[in-house]
Amino acid sequence: MDRLRAMRVFVAVASAGSLSAAARKLGQPLTTISRQLAQLEDELGTSLVARTTRRLTVTDAGRLYLETCRHVLDELTEVEERLGGRDDRIKGDLVITAPVVFGRLHVLPVLAGFLARYPEVDARLHLVDRVIDLTEEGIDVAVRIGALPDSALLATKVGDLTTLTCASPGYLRERGRPRDPGDLVTHDCISFVTLVGEKRSWSFNSRTHGRRLVRIHARLAVTTAEAAIDAAIAGLGITRVLSYQAAQSLKRKALVTVLDGFDDTKSPIQVVRREVRRPSAQARLFADYAARELRARLK
Repeated sequence: MDRLRAMRVFVAVASAGSLSAAARKLGQPLTTISRQLAQLEDELGTSLVARTTRRLTVTDAGRLYLETCRHVLDELTEVEERLGGRDDRIKGDLVITAPVVFGRLHVLPVLAGFLARYPEVDARLHLVDRVIDLTEEGIDVAVRIGALPDSALLATKVGDLTTLTCASPGYLRERGRPRDPGDLVTHDCISFVTLVGEKRSWSFNSRTHGRRLVRIHARLAVTTAEAAIDAAIAGLGITRVLSYQAAQSLKRKALVTVLDGFDDTKSPIQVVRREVRRPSAQARLFADYAARELRARLK
């Protein structure tokens, strides 16, 4: 069995979502695609995809192997291009997007390291707290927090975040510490205003206590996590933000957490890029580089 050819077939099947679509994409007979995928699964001793009459999904083992396949094939393509003289120096433009605070704290340092390694690459970093269409905005690589609505993206998970409920020590001394999410009804809260309006309830979800949806009194509504944190530090109330957003304030003890046992859900952090036939070398390299560096930073 040609292992590299089988890996390319598996990546095509996983990306296309069906054997027939992968066959059309690769320009090979359906029977060839099916046979090569089956041979690869036999060699590995595990199922990479789950087949039903209506759809095909990648198994847990398949997702793990898929990430490795994509990395190996991208690296191989890069080396072949260099050896062939088609791209002996990595150069060109690179466009990246990330959430504002996470981008400033983590993505920008990673990008700085990448640009130092590849001096012929010029980059633009869009820091925005909204999900944007990568194709319409011309984005090469995105760092996203939470579930991905677009399954056509190539995604690599680099870590998880938790949601924290926190307030200043001064506020808690004056108003008392909530012991249960239901206690928030007697507290001032700092909520967020989004494109669809103000959040007037908070959802708590834990394996121990289950899911709770709690109505809050928003003494203040803001549009960014930074503003919510600053307001909480000033003693205006209790807020809920992601762990990385409050990390420095918690470290300085300007904020403390409350209701810790009532929410243990995770929000995944993922490096994503569009699946295009000929992605730029800098996009492929940065996606792999960012995934490795961010995974190390978030340990």
